[in-house]
Amino acid sequence: MSSSRSLIPFVKASACGNDFLIIDGDYGGSDPDSLSRRICDRHHGIGADGVEWLFPSAHADIEARLLNADGSAAEISGNGTRCVAAYLCSDLCSDRGSLESRGEVTVATGAGVKSCRFVGRKESSYEFETDMGRAEIEAELCLHLGARQVRGIPVSMGNPHYVVLGNEVSGRWREEAAEIQQHPVFKAGVNVEWVTILNPHDIAVCFFERGVGETQSSGTGSCASAVASIASGRATSPVRVHASGGVQTVRWDEDVFLSGAAELVGRGEFFV
Repeated sequence: MSSSRSLIPFVKASACGNDFLIIDGDYGGSDPDSLSRRICDRHHGIGADGVEWLFPSAHADIEARLLNADGSAAEISGNGTRCVAAYLCSDLCSDRGSLESRGEVTVATGAGVKSCRFVGRKESSYEFETDMGRAEIEAELCLHLGARQVRGIPVSMGNPHYVVLGNEVSGRWREEAAEIQQHPVFKAGVNVEWVTILNPHDIAVCFFERGVGETQSSGTGSCASAVASIASGRATSPVRVHASGGVQTVRWDEDVFLSGAAELVGRGEFFV
C-alpha cells in the first residue's frame, strides 16, 4: 500500500441486521456525504446502511450525525443510536468504565438527546432500552399510486414515517414503497413500513428507508409501526416487532421506548 493513502478507522455494528459504521467525525473531511457513499458501498466499500459520525457533545455523552448509504442526512436512526451506545460501552471506547458503571448512555441526535438504558450484555452483543421520545401521529392518509390507492398513517419519531397496516404484504411492496417515498406530499421524503398484524402484541414489518431502500430492520420504523398499530386499535403495548433481521420490543407510555440488541461486528481501516 502506498504511504500516500489515508486510513479511516471504523467500527461496524449491527442492530437486528440494520448495520452501521461508527467513525470519529474528524475523519469526515470536507465532503462526508461522498465519503459515506463510498464506505457504505457493499461491493466497493465496507458496506452498511449508514455512517454514524461521532462528535463531542456538551449535552450528551456523544453526538451522532447520521448519513445514509446514499450520503443523504437523516435526523436519527433508533438502531444506529443503539449501535453507538454499544460502542461507547465496549472495550473499544476509552470512556467505557464510567458509562458501564452508570448504566446509561446519552446520544445527541438530529431528533434530540436519546437516553439508552443498559440492560445486559452477552459477549459482543449489548441490550438497551432507548427512550425515543414522543410520537406524533396524523390522520390516515390515502395516496394514489397509479390506479391503486394505498392507505397509511403518517407518524413522526423525529423523522417521517408512513405506516401501511394490513393482513398481508403485496408482492410489489418494494416498488410501491419507492413510489410512496417520491410522492409530492412528502417534501423531505419518508420512511415506509408495511405492517402485518399477527396478534395484539406481535406485528411483522417490512422496511423501506430513505437513502437506503429495503433494510432488515429499523428502530424508528419499529416504533412508528407499533404506535400506528396501537393507535388504530389493532395492537396493545408492548408490541414485539418481527422483521427479517430479528425482533425488537416497543413500549408506548407517554414516550415511546425501544428495546433490542446491538452487536459489535468488527473494526478495521478504510483506505482513502
